[in-house]
Amino acid sequence: MEDYNKVIESLGVRYIKAKNLVLQQPFTVRNSYDVGNNLILLHKGHISFGDEEQVVEEGEMLFIPGGRATKVTYGELSSKSITNDDLITNKDKFFHSNSDLDLIGDAEESHSFVSFEAKVFDSVNFFASLDVPAFLITNNSKLANLIIKVVEESLQELPGRERLITIYTENIVVEIVRYILKNKMFVEQLATNSTYFKDPRLIDLFNYIKENIGGDLSNKVLSGVANVSEDYVGQYFKMLTGINPQDYIEYQRMERAVFLLRTTKKSIRDIGKEVGYKDTAYFCRRFKMMFGIPAGKMRRRESAMNI
Repeated sequence: MEDYNKVIESLGVRYIKAKNLVLQQPFTVRNSYDVGNNLILLHKGHISFGDEEQVVEEGEMLFIPGGRATKVTYGELSSKSITNDDLITNKDKFFHSNSDLDLIGDAEESHSFVSFEAKVFDSVNFFASLDVPAFLITNNSKLANLIIKVVEESLQELPGRERLITIYTENIVVEIVRYILKNKMFVEQLATNSTYFKDPRLIDLFNYIKENIGGDLSNKVLSGVANVSEDYVGQYFKMLTGINPQDYIEYQRMERAVFLLRTTKKSIRDIGKEVGYKDTAYFCRRFKMMFGIPAGKMRRRESAMNI
């Protein structure tokens, strides 16, 4: 239990967005994907997910970890199958965003969602590091109420709005972790994750990568940070995290690129250089390969889950 308390205490939580959405037409998105974690509360209607099309019942929640492509169907008897790119491009055809507080939860085929980051020591995406699929959360009215509170606050310009949203979002993350532990889900992944707190050299690596995301992050450099041999540093990193360091670094670079695309007016070329890619064409190819859409389209539109 002590390790789990350390996990929760170490998490840096950042609210991204919350909405109440009403479905305009049934459809299936084959590869729903977002950098942020998304927690979806189904008010009324039909949602299913995964290759086995597991059904989300009304009042239940679907959690989709950041960085995990998931098949999701909205509405009943859907025959329209689209890509994540299609959804981003044509979002208004599929969802209407409700801004009336009195109508939250009342419309047919409607759901609310909260999108957020949760990073260990502000460096590692916690849920992505567990490498778990999307999963269902049931019988948790507290968590459902927190989602509604975040949505309600996001729709109002009241004093203390940002503070309450931050508090509620942090509560959401704690409740999700508690739900995982209570139901003994992903036991092996959590055991591996706890190794982050048993070797300070790994934390040094996380912090160094974060602070030097656009610089030289070769295994030679990382070996000096961790004080292990260049030949061993890749094996050492993978042994503790389950991923080789260069794959981890690319994910961190691309995640930073998404943040810059959404929050700045810097050119794609400058963003690529800032996150460590001297060749803009190569950066764009890797970006599209990872996220399924061009970097320019990520800039012009919000993510599919953040309509």
